[in-house]
Amino acid sequence: MDYWLEAVPVFVEAWYSGMEGGRAIANVLFGDVDPSGRLPLTFPRKLADSPAHSSGSSRTYPGDEEENVHYDEGIFVGYRWFDKEKVDPLFPFGFGMPYTTFEYENIRLNKESITHTDDTFIVELDIVNTGEHSGSEVVQVYSRDIQASVERPRKELIGFGKIRLKPGEKGTVSISVRTEDLAFYDIHQHEWVIEPGDFEILVGQSSQKILAKAGISYA
Repeated sequence: MDYWLEAVPVFVEAWYSGMEGGRAIANVLFGDVDPSGRLPLTFPRKLADSPAHSSGSSRTYPGDEEENVHYDEGIFVGYRWFDKEKVDPLFPFGFGMPYTTFEYENIRLNKESITHTDDTFIVELDIVNTGEHSGSEVVQVYSRDIQASVERPRKELIGFGKIRLKPGEKGTVSISVRTEDLAFYDIHQHEWVIEPGDFEILVGQSSQKILAKAGISYA
């Protein structure tokens, strides 16, 4: 997109919009509907930045002579690779632009620590529409295992929530997170494991734009 992106004020990614797609896109372009979708993948600046293409090996896409595709990036698929390699994407996972702006305030968790008997914990924070238009915000919750015995991603999506606010309106988003989503698969024990220790809970508008943080421990 580099050769034309700076020449346009904005662009709309509509994906597979179906038979009513024209009407839906028109509603967005004319401002009748706030665009509240968020990217489910990362857009790289160049193809070599993508983990599937970074090694230059024929083992990756489009595959080897036997038409097998190998994922050499291991657990660092998608935005996890960009975080690990500190590659600045064109548009990060979770990115999207509404017609208004939001501020995040007062992040809080309903528990300071959790154990194997806790099925969930709750992340809450206040959202303020600071713009001039009504809009919807998609709040994304990521976790980071501060000290793990194995290599883990810098952050992993563990929950999200959506809230619609009028200009100047303030609301609270409450996102229930499954404790099991803090786990990783132990290849030696052949099961999912959560190691005792501290986790950082990161809340933001995309995988690259974190606006609030909190901590929780697992014992």
